[in-house]
Amino acid sequence: MSLQDRALNLPNALTVLRIFLVPLLVVVLLTRFEGHVYFGAAIFALAVLTDYLDGFLARRRNEVTRLGILLDPLADKLLTAAAFLSLVEMGLVPAWVVMIILARELAVTGLRNLAAGRGILIRASGLGKAKMVAQVTAILLLLLSRPMPALRIPGLFALAVVVVVTLASGADYFRRFWKDVVTRGSGGREAPQSGKAP
Repeated sequence: MSLQDRALNLPNALTVLRIFLVPLLVVVLLTRFEGHVYFGAAIFALAVLTDYLDGFLARRRNEVTRLGILLDPLADKLLTAAAFLSLVEMGLVPAWVVMIILARELAVTGLRNLAAGRGILIRASGLGKAKMVAQVTAILLLLLSRPMPALRIPGLFALAVVVVVTLASGADYFRRFWKDVVTRGSGGREAPQSGKAP
């Protein structure tokens, strides 16, 4: 069995670790003990680091698997959704902003499942990658704005960028889904498989 066929490898283990960090992050952020924001920010930063490492190691060690391609974006979405919902509960983010973000994630996940059912994996666009960077930046800034109020304005600015990039990347994903799945599928041609989805 080749490395590419193994579901259990280090990159995938890091992805699973990121999923397990999600409930821990929520518990830490919503349990108001002294320093909980710093602990939560550290857990979130660790989870983001695993996101970088799993992709890097998968390419470096030639251990890219179909499971990893499907599981990695799911772990990302769980992490960012948990962080944003916690921020709403903490009164740091308006609920309607998070609803826009989550609606986009649910819609894209549904389209990804449809594409995967046809054996098609759509590569992440620059907008999808920019979305993740903007989300991580906004979450960290807004979290740390609780003990450091000076970060509130930069955090809100980053959140506005998140909304714009989220809507743009969602529209781009729908366009590529239509092009790679609907149009090619109706023409009887199979779209090429590609890498990590946004």
